[in-house]
Amino acid sequence: MLRYLRIPQADPNPIPLAGSPWPITLILIAYLLFVLKLGKIFMRNRKPYDLKTVLKVYNLFQVLYNGLYFGMVFYYLFIVGICNLHCIESFPEGHERKQLERVLHAAYLLNKVLDLMDTVFFVLRKSYKQITFLHIYHHVFMSFGSYALTRYYGTGGHVNAVGLLNSLVHTVMYFYYFLSSEYPGVRANIWWKKYITLTQLCQFFMLLSYAIYVRFFSPNCGVPRGLLYLNMVQGVVFIYLFGKFYIDNYLRPPKAKINAKQS
Repeated sequence: MLRYLRIPQADPNPIPLAGSPWPITLILIAYLLFVLKLGKIFMRNRKPYDLKTVLKVYNLFQVLYNGLYFGMVFYYLFIVGICNLHCIESFPEGHERKQLERVLHAAYLLNKVLDLMDTVFFVLRKSYKQITFLHIYHHVFMSFGSYALTRYYGTGGHVNAVGLLNSLVHTVMYFYYFLSSEYPGVRANIWWKKYITLTQLCQFFMLLSYAIYVRFFSPNCGVPRGLLYLNMVQGVVFIYLFGKFYIDNYLRPPKAKINAKQS
């Protein structure tokens, strides 16, 4: 473990939260303690907080943040064409686009930390049923994974594919959250939630397929194979977890209906 901590920074000028493992580690420890134990103790004798205004601002901010991030990455990758899409490698130090790459990567890492507030709001509203293994695993992996990639791989490069699709999905997702909080009737339309999950599944299938393509059909690509294998493994894991969630919530009949038929 200590041997890995001694590996030099991939980026000699680390972006915020990436200069040391301690900031992100302490943030995630505090997050897990609060959402799994301390938050429930704090809320034990309290009524759920009314966070409607807070959530409205938070969801709108996330829509704008993720939408702007997606727009910028899409513009530079597909309109300006600053990278070879068959093999998106990090820019070397001194490259004219290196600072842009670092700023976009920092924005993505910071947003993954901000996403942790989703679970904090669940606790403060006593919406404990939404704090599932899938929810917590996804948030912790995306936060720590974003740091680890920056620490050992550097900024930008192949990670742009993850950020591009992930920010698009989050733009749609937080827009749904905003609409469902402002217009309760939207929440009743189950197809909204169904397609949010399907969009997430499509994202993981695309990222898995892209990692396989770069690994096996771009033989001269300099993207580390370990990174590509990690993308593949996590793609399969997320497809399984989100697929199970989709089946359990939208394809299997509710238990109440099953019991009613049996009685």
